[in-house]
Amino acid sequence: MGIFGKLFNGSKIDISSPVNGEIVPIENVSDPTFAQEMIGKGVAVQPSDGKFYAPADGKLVALFPTGHAYALTTNDGAEVLVHIGIDTVKLGGQFYTVNAKQGDDVKKGDLIVEVDLEGVKNAGFDVVTPIIISNSGKFSKIEKKIGSVSAGDTVILLAK
Repeated sequence: MGIFGKLFNGSKIDISSPVNGEIVPIENVSDPTFAQEMIGKGVAVQPSDGKFYAPADGKLVALFPTGHAYALTTNDGAEVLVHIGIDTVKLGGQFYTVNAKQGDDVKKGDLIVEVDLEGVKNAGFDVVTPIIISNSGKFSKIEKKIGSVSAGDTVILLAK
């Protein structure tokens, strides 16, 4: 793990990447709501494929019928929003296949949504995917990873 996570002395909560790709600093996301961390602290991933998974064990508390976003509350109490693309709600679900339902108990790595990334891009939308901790103020430390990630790799560490 290197220095990532080294500053945490007690229990920590791991939030994993929901998709394979490259981490983008959240401040570089074109939507100011995410870039300025108005909803919460987080990272973004430029996805390299269209399979999006649960980033932790928990309950799927929101899953938009359009498939463009989902949120879960982890078993450890973190509220995680995964927003697939910027302004992609405007697609009305086109290019998105939902594989779960709101209210489901999920395990890290469960497939939630599949996306035709090329279709989304060709429709003129950015597929960068913010992963936001919407209750980030509840945590004393938040550490973000940088670089390439595979689905399931830790991208955010939280400490209460």
